[in-house]
Amino acid sequence: MKVDVLLGLQWGDEGKGKVVDVLTPRYDVVARFQGGPNAGHTLEFEGKKYVLRSIPSGIFQHGQLNIIGNGVVLDPVLFREEAEALEASGIPLKQILKLSKKVHLILPTHRLLDAANERAKGGAKIGTTGKGIGPTYTDKVSRNGLRLGDVYHNFDAKSEAARNRHLSMLKAMGEEPEFAELERKWLDAIEYIKGYDIVDSEHLINRMLREGKSVLCEGAQGTLLDVDFGSYPFVTSSNTVCAGACSGLGVAPNRIGEVFGIFKAYCTRVGSGPFPTELFDETGKRIRDLGHEYGAVTGRERRCGWIDLVALKYAIMINGVTQLIMMKSDVLDDFDEIKACVAYEINGERVEEFPFSIEEDEIKPVYVTMPGWKTDMTKFHDESQFPKEFSDYIAFLEKELETPITIVSIGPDREQTIIRQR
Repeated sequence: MKVDVLLGLQWGDEGKGKVVDVLTPRYDVVARFQGGPNAGHTLEFEGKKYVLRSIPSGIFQHGQLNIIGNGVVLDPVLFREEAEALEASGIPLKQILKLSKKVHLILPTHRLLDAANERAKGGAKIGTTGKGIGPTYTDKVSRNGLRLGDVYHNFDAKSEAARNRHLSMLKAMGEEPEFAELERKWLDAIEYIKGYDIVDSEHLINRMLREGKSVLCEGAQGTLLDVDFGSYPFVTSSNTVCAGACSGLGVAPNRIGEVFGIFKAYCTRVGSGPFPTELFDETGKRIRDLGHEYGAVTGRERRCGWIDLVALKYAIMINGVTQLIMMKSDVLDDFDEIKACVAYEINGERVEEFPFSIEEDEIKPVYVTMPGWKTDMTKFHDESQFPKEFSDYIAFLEKELETPITIVSIGPDREQTIIRQR
């Protein structure tokens, strides 16, 4: 058996949670492979709205096994809040969720370091969510991390050493925070997590593959936030690309099957960093309002712009995408015209390959303009109902991107999903 991978192709917030939920009935296992609790995967169905931060989006379907893989960094306090809310709504979480022993833990002092680092940057700050994710990945790479499996291996001494190291770093930055209550809550949450199955997830996933089970790997954030291939340094601290599923779950590259790439019919970005197609006019504000473009976890206003095909082609190439999934096409239902960036103009030269740097003052997007479809599609059930202008838009994207669009979302509910014939 192969594992299929589902990931974002833009700057995150593409709607991965909804699609994982829709696809989950096809799979036996859903496994999250990277990221931390800054990633808010929003799902809506049966009149209710859920926001998941660390827990995979496959928990709402038919009892499939869900796994938090080793590439994830986990905040025990936020995990407990999220898990207890789900359990209160009737989800038998302890029966269907397993956590990797190799998950790295976010300490309270990681969050303090995150905030202190951002303050120290002043006007050059990255725009982090302040959840301690960057410092946790830093500790992981520098071999100073604390892993979930350590709860069974001299945990008190290891956690104390990590805390004292962080306090020394904070003191050197002129900060001496009071965090006793934060630490108490954190230690209580560690005890709560011990109630779950903490496993060698790489062995579990590969054993299930040998048994013929199907696995869907769920990514967080988006390709353009990848630490290697994104708009560095305005990126996240993990590998959000398809290769991250291999390192974040212990799956060999030859085990990768379908790669589902998710994108919006337009573009958004949260926080600082370059964004070539960003709209600063009423059109950008209108997209934000119609699309309810505010961070699921942070509530931050998202920056909005037209779709960027230069960046999308790059993301498709890096990930080896086999199927495209277009989200939020309904947001553009009432626009007279739709634009798509097909190239950049850099110092007067037309560029169609994603460049090393995409700083705003260097780049001018080159647009193609198409007629809007001026149709409310939110009640549609089949692609045969699509207006010609929308079908033409899909055909244009498929030709430009050289990849089939197999799923189209026309609203936030799981029922507002059109599976297209290939």
